[in-house]
Amino acid sequence: MKWQGGRKSDNFEDRRGMSGGQKLTLGGVGGIIVLIIGFLMGGDPAQLLQQAQNMTGTEQTGQPREISEEEAKLTDFSRTVLASTETVWTALFKEQLGKNYEATSLVVYDGGTETDGCGVGKASYGPFYCPGDHKIYLDLTFNQELKTKFGAKGEFALAYVIAHEVGHHIQQLVGLLPQTNNMRGKLSEVENNKISVMTELQADFYAGVWAHHVNKLSDIKIDYNDILDGMAAAEAVGDDKLQTQAQGYAVPDSFTHGTSAQRRAWFKKGYDSGDMTSGNTFEDPSLK
Repeated sequence: MKWQGGRKSDNFEDRRGMSGGQKLTLGGVGGIIVLIIGFLMGGDPAQLLQQAQNMTGTEQTGQPREISEEEAKLTDFSRTVLASTETVWTALFKEQLGKNYEATSLVVYDGGTETDGCGVGKASYGPFYCPGDHKIYLDLTFNQELKTKFGAKGEFALAYVIAHEVGHHIQQLVGLLPQTNNMRGKLSEVENNKISVMTELQADFYAGVWAHHVNKLSDIKIDYNDILDGMAAAEAVGDDKLQTQAQGYAVPDSFTHGTSAQRRAWFKKGYDSGDMTSGNTFEDPSLK
């Protein structure tokens, strides 16, 4: 993956060294597991936090800290990937939807930070998108977790993570997330989970669409080995794999993001097609 020297996004906020004053109260170990699985790779933070948090007032304190050389490289990488999503989605929104694209912002932080509309974000949740403020939240230590905990190697694994979160931003812009959030209060837990799976798999699809166009439209250059790394990253965070790792078995009715095979397949479908309009997971009979 070649990204050095590419344009870096200005839609970036560095909160490292700063902290939020909110407290998170969960209903025991089970609640912690649910939140970790739910947030990892793009859960719905507004929905999950509202169900699981007892919150006090929040105050963001401190100043951005000095960062290491490795952190600086990861920061430049993340901003370059984000810039490539801006370029790609600006073009695709015009070509395929006839609309203007509104860019999302990336917030990097240490440990925990406040959001506008999604409570307090924690590093243990993994990266997430907050529809309340249209921002992506990322503790860059997650990059090491990708390698050591999930076995997702290569730089493209983190690029896939960022592109997946941008996929949720696409869903917000086209009006999907507001619709699914409204539906959740009217459905059973099992049906809610199915809606969540469809939502997450579509974000994987959008990440694949971005990968299809990135060479042609942006400063980043990738090859098929990078795509394989992306598919491996998607596979590594499937619900079946995460639940088996956490508790020794998987419970399909509780899946919220899709199986490893499904996540890999929808990312690949987006990459193969490059057509953002052909990823309607909500019409896939196998997901209903």
